[in-house]
Amino acid sequence: MKNNKMCAILGNEHEYTELLPLTKRRALATLYFDCKYRIMDFALSSIVNTNIRNIFLVVNQAKLKSYFDHLGGGREWGLDSIGSYRYINFSQDLVRQKVEGQKYFDDVIDYLEKSRSTYTVFVGNKMLNSVDLKAVLKIHKAQKNDMTVVFKRMPKDKIASDDQILEIDDQTNRVKGNHNFSEYPHNSDIYNLSMNIFIIETQNLINQLRKGQRIGASANLEDFFLSLISRLNCGTYEYTGYMCNIFDVKSYYDANMDMLNVDHMNSLLYSSQHIITRTKNEVATHFTKTSDVKNSQFATGCVVEGYVRNSLVSRRTFISENSKVEDSIIMSNARIGKDVEIKYAILDKDVVVKSGVKIIGTPENPVVIEKKMKVTSDVIQDTPREDVED
Repeated sequence: MKNNKMCAILGNEHEYTELLPLTKRRALATLYFDCKYRIMDFALSSIVNTNIRNIFLVVNQAKLKSYFDHLGGGREWGLDSIGSYRYINFSQDLVRQKVEGQKYFDDVIDYLEKSRSTYTVFVGNKMLNSVDLKAVLKIHKAQKNDMTVVFKRMPKDKIASDDQILEIDDQTNRVKGNHNFSEYPHNSDIYNLSMNIFIIETQNLINQLRKGQRIGASANLEDFFLSLISRLNCGTYEYTGYMCNIFDVKSYYDANMDMLNVDHMNSLLYSSQHIITRTKNEVATHFTKTSDVKNSQFATGCVVEGYVRNSLVSRRTFISENSKVEDSIIMSNARIGKDVEIKYAILDKDVVVKSGVKIIGTPENPVVIEKKMKVTSDVIQDTPREDVED
């Protein structure tokens, strides 16, 4: 057995009400990003770039369809090949089994034993990054850690209240403690933010899971890994590349807008870590003679007749003549009529905007139009939305 063989657990247990209505019908992990990607693509890509083909996927049962709509058979990530192994479990089942007094980690343990891997990596679902897991494993082995956690130094406005802040010994790079950000003194501009990426020897993890379910540990796997920090010899790996932390509409909007910055885009999408997404064979976007476009990105299959600035436009969107789209995120299959003005807005999939309508938000509070809505009259931030019809 190779001593660097790894399996992976991909956690999808984070959900935020602050992301509604964007996550009303889909999981956080399956939100669109930068026109053609989904948030889960980044965690999946880090995993498969490490030649891992055995994945345990924890999903929200109520939003299962959004996972399968994107993953399909897993061909793009090499998860449909001989020898690959995918196991899907519902986060709700883990909680239910615990409440019923069952051995709620047994399915996870069974997966780990069948993987026959020396090491296991756990990756959370809400932090966009291009971390090299091979490099993390190298540090883990060199430092002879029981567990290694990946972190990044982040400003406080990029941290959610339930995120974990690490206290790190500067001499040994060991974790001295971890705290919820909401409970941590806010007396600094920069904090050591846990990226919810952990590497641990598989047999050690199996032992900890068995012990955990005996003593009633949290059924949330991410919380379980965080609890191990204080019980194990936990080292650290500092990630210095670009990262965005998605926990509300503003952070989601800002992360997408960052991709219009060449440095940020290259750091996240064009590093040594190849980012993989589901491919769709479509015609290129068509720009007519009346179009006027600057500093924007488009996926395939769009038709653009109007004015677009500082925006990200997903597949098969139609922007009519004399319409203006600025500082906005337009998801797939949008239909934007003539003489429309859209600024500081997020339009979900299949939105129709009738001619002459204005949709205007602010950089701090962008307007969100729900999936499949038909907008028939102006939507200005902080005004009632009776004019938005199903």
